[in-house]
Amino acid sequence: MNPFVDVQQITKQFGNITALRNVSFTVEPGQIFGLIGPDGAGKTTLFRIIATLLLPDEGKVLVKGTDVAGNYWKIREIIGYVPGRFSLYQDLTVKENLEFFASVFRSSVQQNYRLIKPIYDQLKPFEERRAGNLSGGMKQKLALCCALIHKPLLLILDEPTTGVDAVSRAEFWEILHELVKAGITILVSTSYMNEASRCDRIALLQNGNILAIGSPDEIVGKFPSQVYSITSGDNFRLIYTLNRWEKTRFAWMFGQTVHWIPKEPVDTIDHIRAFLDASGIMAVHIDEISPNMEDCFMELMTE
Repeated sequence: MNPFVDVQQITKQFGNITALRNVSFTVEPGQIFGLIGPDGAGKTTLFRIIATLLLPDEGKVLVKGTDVAGNYWKIREIIGYVPGRFSLYQDLTVKENLEFFASVFRSSVQQNYRLIKPIYDQLKPFEERRAGNLSGGMKQKLALCCALIHKPLLLILDEPTTGVDAVSRAEFWEILHELVKAGITILVSTSYMNEASRCDRIALLQNGNILAIGSPDEIVGKFPSQVYSITSGDNFRLIYTLNRWEKTRFAWMFGQTVHWIPKEPVDTIDHIRAFLDASGIMAVHIDEISPNMEDCFMELMTE
């Protein structure tokens, strides 16, 4: 089976800044493929190229075997695109926005309502409200409805959960998995590393370079080191002390704890505790833990 999306050696520069450098990956039909990375990694630039809004300097993108650069009208008919910033008409109502985008694609709300019904049912009580007056979560649901109203085969979502509360984020991902069951392939980007596990495959992107590609389990499974979660009464002093230790590969803040990765395997936790005690850091809690996606990203950045 040919890939649904085939990104081949994409490079894009803006002046002296290289936004993307030889980026390649494939997306199979019916997958949720996640592009994971911090702000400025190149996610938006790549999605704009795939969505026919930018031309690459080098390389090409094929969607269903069709080059997006030379067939953009054909491609636009089969993709739905939700940009990172809310871009619907804020002075139009929820209902008016939806009807407008349906008309752009020579469709109607009634024709494809079954696809958006589970999402739009949550918006229906507010369909006469102007889009600019919706909450963040409701704006994203409206944007998703407008992107789906022509029943696209490929849905491209650029950081759809940024600025959305945790409950709405969870609901949004549940919606995406239901859309896959309806036959839609999804490309989604996020800077939230914990959302990677919700994708079938991911690419970790940093400074325009792909650091790793695979399923979340594959990437985490390749983590080469031990990981320790360490807490103390002063985590800032703790991380400073650990990063000055010759046995440290890297240490970084993770919520209320510090994740410490050694250069070589540590025999016992007592060895770590003895070093911290000698450094004047007391009341330390230490656990060896399984690596997560953030640990993998930090590890790949140090290679």
